[in-house]
Amino acid sequence: MEMIQSHKIRYPLPSLLFLLYFLSLHKLPSLAYTVPDKYFINCGSDTNITTSGRIFAGDLTSGNSASVTFTRQSSPVKDIDKSTATPPLYQTARIFRQKSFYEFVISSAGTYLVRLHFFAFSSSAYLPTAIFDVSASKFSLLDNFSVPNNPNSPLIKEFFIRISVGKFPIYFTPQRSSLAFVNAIELFLVPDNFIPSVAQHISPAGSNSDYKDIVSKALLTIHRINVGGLTLTPENDTLWRYWVPDDSYLYSPDTAKNSRFYSSKPRYVEGASEYVAPDLVYQTAKEVNINSTRASNNFNVTWSFNVSKNCKNFVRVHFCDIVSPSPGALLRFNFYIYSNFSLQINPYGSISQLAAAFYFDFVVDSDDSGLINISIGPRQDSEDQTAFLNGLEIMEIMGELTRRSEPKKTSIFVVVGSVLGGLILICILAFVLCLRRCRKQKAVETLDWSPAPAHRGRTSHSTGQTPEGPIMGSLTPNLNLGLKISFAEIQFATNNFDMKKRIGNGGFGTVFRGTLSNGTEVAVKRSEPGSHQGLPEFQTEIIVLSMIRHRHLVSLIGYCDESSEMILVYEFMEKGTLRDHLYNSALPSLAWKQRLEICIGAAKGLQYLHRGSSGVFIHRDVKSTNILLDENYVAKVADFGLSRLLGPPDQTHVSTAVKGTFGYLDPDYFRTQQLTEKSDVYSFGVVLLEVLCARPALNTLLPQEQVNLAEWAMFCKNKGTLEQIVDASIRSEINPNSLTKFVSTAERCLEEYGADRPHMGDVLWDLEYALQLQRTARAREPHEDSTTDASALLALPNIQNLPSLSMSMEGDYLPMLGKDHSNSLEIEVFSQLRIDDAR
Repeated sequence: MEMIQSHKIRYPLPSLLFLLYFLSLHKLPSLAYTVPDKYFINCGSDTNITTSGRIFAGDLTSGNSASVTFTRQSSPVKDIDKSTATPPLYQTARIFRQKSFYEFVISSAGTYLVRLHFFAFSSSAYLPTAIFDVSASKFSLLDNFSVPNNPNSPLIKEFFIRISVGKFPIYFTPQRSSLAFVNAIELFLVPDNFIPSVAQHISPAGSNSDYKDIVSKALLTIHRINVGGLTLTPENDTLWRYWVPDDSYLYSPDTAKNSRFYSSKPRYVEGASEYVAPDLVYQTAKEVNINSTRASNNFNVTWSFNVSKNCKNFVRVHFCDIVSPSPGALLRFNFYIYSNFSLQINPYGSISQLAAAFYFDFVVDSDDSGLINISIGPRQDSEDQTAFLNGLEIMEIMGELTRRSEPKKTSIFVVVGSVLGGLILICILAFVLCLRRCRKQKAVETLDWSPAPAHRGRTSHSTGQTPEGPIMGSLTPNLNLGLKISFAEIQFATNNFDMKKRIGNGGFGTVFRGTLSNGTEVAVKRSEPGSHQGLPEFQTEIIVLSMIRHRHLVSLIGYCDESSEMILVYEFMEKGTLRDHLYNSALPSLAWKQRLEICIGAAKGLQYLHRGSSGVFIHRDVKSTNILLDENYVAKVADFGLSRLLGPPDQTHVSTAVKGTFGYLDPDYFRTQQLTEKSDVYSFGVVLLEVLCARPALNTLLPQEQVNLAEWAMFCKNKGTLEQIVDASIRSEINPNSLTKFVSTAERCLEEYGADRPHMGDVLWDLEYALQLQRTARAREPHEDSTTDASALLALPNIQNLPSLSMSMEGDYLPMLGKDHSNSLEIEVFSQLRIDDAR
């Protein structure tokens, strides 16, 4: 799709230029396009299955032999759970023990949609352990891929690939001694020009140019969003796609509202069609909520999407004006990518009809934050102060396979020389490794604290040791070997990752409870192969966490990096997350004094991060699910996947893309993209309100004014009705003056600007004072009410502005190991933007 070269950042396009720009963007998909009836393959089956209007033919049926073939060194496998409610399409699969393929005969060149369906059902071959690669043509589609044992839904990977006439194989390559499998395959032609040749290329800094030859790339669908609408399943889509609602991606839900449903079919302008997006996508939208305080101050509506870091993404945004009562020639609004690129949207620049569907394509670079932010906002020169968005798709542009040259023939003399040289090299390496191991052992023994020992795999030998794995199997050869744990030991600890030991799921893996061979209880966080999380971030997580030791921070016990595994092992926290004890669980309610002690413990951990080294270590994802409790209800801050390590003490902030969790994000950080320690203070203020009110930071099921806990609580506080939203289970036991101190502390944490918030040391001091007020409260007589009690205690001096005394705590701090870090360190392992219980 051709793009206008003269478009400049931040300058709106005039109406005429917009018209030319719009008309140049889209070429009409082929009017002769009809939905194909091939290829839809039911793998490992001799039965045809009909679902959502498609007939998936069993790959063992005779009708497939001419056009679809598969490697004979494979075998079908069936679901052995006879009582399963699994859909028929996912009750069979084909497994491969070596590099194998399905091969399709292609009679028409063009862009094809390729869908691979995976479901790890119960079978004689344990499918959840499968680790494999998938490739096609010149593209690597899936690397180190595995399928979680999720009984609720299959995992579907969708690609768009340009295919020529001839034979088209899709290769499945198991990792080492593992296996590969697939349950179903779809491969069919999409309309002409469905993927453009050219689109505007946008960088995080806002620069733009033309990105050419998109159509020759392979695209992996990451997000497909029905903005303002409900989930759309294959039954509702012209190309059998899934579209999900946008609510969980919104930064500030109160700034947007769902538009009304437009009952008639949308009008498709040149380039758009029901195949680009179905009618239902264009018949709903999110628009600016003009009744919102933020929206009325020109606050943009922003969505944040997780993507792979430092990669290119094909982004398609869909528009259809269903919010205006009549065609509004003066309706204009701004569309933003990140905060540095803007485009003026004029729905009536090309056609003066209401509900006319159109779309724009971009290629957008992601940075090391792994986020793409999309925004819309009203314009002052628009007659109607609104903006809207109907749909959005993000597809990752895949990398090409690295070709290996064929080995050359070698003479016998070269072979013999290579063998001798190899033997000599092995001897030298063995000596060097032995020497380094001895030195590292001595270094570990001189430290003033001892990490958990490196537990090795169990064996039948009397020594109780097993040989190290192959050198080539190690992903992180230069990390702290004293923390390294063998994969065999972790398998033993978790009973080979028995799903009965699963205690949580994260966006990048599963958390298991385990017991090491020495009896230590641990939490094992296993990254899912193929999750697109990088090795450098995994290494950084280990390096940083191996330097942090504090009573109120969850400790890293070890890690495993054998083969394609990336596993972190933490101390096990018996009582789970703080949120589990506040709401939405059957656990008994915590007493007010317990809650105060937990908040104090978490504040101590955060205070250590902010002041325990020569720099400032910012957590960046403080929330109730990242505060864990041990068997004695001692609080420990966990999950440093979004953390940022700043430089020397005089460095006040670092400019970085916004990351965090909705409901806890510092508005000053979001506005300026300048991260400071006060960002943690804001998030902790939200946690304090969670502790007090026993409700989530965001609850979209509540009335609009109550959705955001921080805003609602401060509104009630100013209105004098805060006591009404305090957790009913503790309302009667809270001393009023303790409540006053606690609420004023939370309020100061939630100041709009970071400079107006206290340091974590001051917060800690105030919380300890609130606990002291609760402990020393005199018992009330039956005739006394809370007002009388409060008036007596409020005579105590207000000391919230005194210097922090939190640095004098004994027994909490252990020395920080290693050198001071003057450069910023980005830690992005096992992290995600949206709320997640398994962090």
